[in-house]
Amino acid sequence: MKSLRGLISQSALMLMAGLLLVFSVLVYVGGDALLSRFVDSRLLALAETLAKIFEQHPNIIESSGEDYAFAGEVSRGKKEQHELQDVTHSLRVFSPDGRLVWKAPNTVAQQPVTDHVLEQVRLGNTVFETVESADGKPVRHLFISIPRQGQVRYILQAETSLLLYRETLKGLVILLTIGSGTILLGAWVGSGWLAKKVLAPIGVLSTGAETISEADLGKRLTLDSPYQEFLRLTRSFNSVMDRFQRSVESQRRFVDHAAHELRTPLTVLQGNLEVALLKARTSEEYRETLINNLAQVGRLITLTRSLLTLAKFTSDKPPVQLVPLALEPLLQDLVEELLILFDERQIKLSLEFQSVPPILGDAQWLKQALMNLLDNALRYTPSGGAVTVRLQAVVDGVAVAVEDTGHGIEPEHLPHLFERFYRTDWARAKDSGGTGLGLPIVKEIVEAHGGSISVISQVDKGSVFTLRLPIPTHRTVPA
Repeated sequence: MKSLRGLISQSALMLMAGLLLVFSVLVYVGGDALLSRFVDSRLLALAETLAKIFEQHPNIIESSGEDYAFAGEVSRGKKEQHELQDVTHSLRVFSPDGRLVWKAPNTVAQQPVTDHVLEQVRLGNTVFETVESADGKPVRHLFISIPRQGQVRYILQAETSLLLYRETLKGLVILLTIGSGTILLGAWVGSGWLAKKVLAPIGVLSTGAETISEADLGKRLTLDSPYQEFLRLTRSFNSVMDRFQRSVESQRRFVDHAAHELRTPLTVLQGNLEVALLKARTSEEYRETLINNLAQVGRLITLTRSLLTLAKFTSDKPPVQLVPLALEPLLQDLVEELLILFDERQIKLSLEFQSVPPILGDAQWLKQALMNLLDNALRYTPSGGAVTVRLQAVVDGVAVAVEDTGHGIEPEHLPHLFERFYRTDWARAKDSGGTGLGLPIVKEIVEAHGGSISVISQVDKGSVFTLRLPIPTHRTVPA
């Protein structure tokens, strides 16, 4: 597995190498261009000066022939000429047809001037060329014309050695190579040190995280770092641990409550069966035992079904299929289905609704949530009471309220109503057969639809459970 520290060092080195390569190429190309321009400008300045002299005093060439020496060249001592022989300028003068008519002393013999160069100069152009001398040394040539009475009288050739030019570029390459190597070495060492320093807090966080066990979920990481990114990472990790701890504790409570709720009917079943087997009994006694056990089995089935429903909604993907849904027909069908049960208990069930826009919902699960609310209203509303279902539009959504005239709920129980297996003392005393999972299931269903549930209750006056569901911003039209 790759190391992040090594990756940072390698990336920094590769980046630095790329930048140095580009920089070195630019410096070399720029240096080459500047040196070339410098050599050509010096050569051109010399040639133009001499051309003006020859143009004004043509007798210098005509009277001296090939043995004339420039004062500047003659004035140099032999030692100086020997030291500068590779960089001094040499001069030659040709006739327009290419015949050599004059040359400076110590000028090395060169190859004849090509017809192409002569033609370009006769046309008035300045010609530069780089050639190699007889001894293999690079030489820069410049050809310009010396006019007389509007015509080309002579062609002046000035040349200079490029050895110093080449040596300068070579030295530049060596300097760039040594400098780049030194910088790369420093970058490698520096990036390794920087990576170690920067990644040290991650090592501290990793060591701290490895020490957290299931039995020590309350432990939190602390990090003394000047970097806000690592402090933010530490806070995020601790925040995740907070949520994880709450989730684990919730699961533990859920398992404990589930085991407790399951143990009661199982204990009753076991007790009934043991009592029934202690001695021979009449068929009527066996029948009574079976009926009692059947009730406990029904309670187990209801509890198991509720647990499975909760397990589905606590997964990453709740089992809802959201489609455009009109609530008025759904509520009308539900009220009609339950009307017989309410009539048997002599409780009035009614529906009041306003015209509301469709929502995105799952009809099956919304119906299940409303049935749970109506089942609670049926259980805890005495005969002669009333249960009303109201549908109305609210800000940014719709609201479905189930209002009853039952016993009501004490204020201290309201914050815990939607906790799993939570039942009020009055509900337990009444022993209505509830599991304490109906309201948590309603809450999960509503939240899976992007909504919320709230309750308002007064003892001896009744309760109002309200579901609020959002209206989609962009309505989906059914196919």
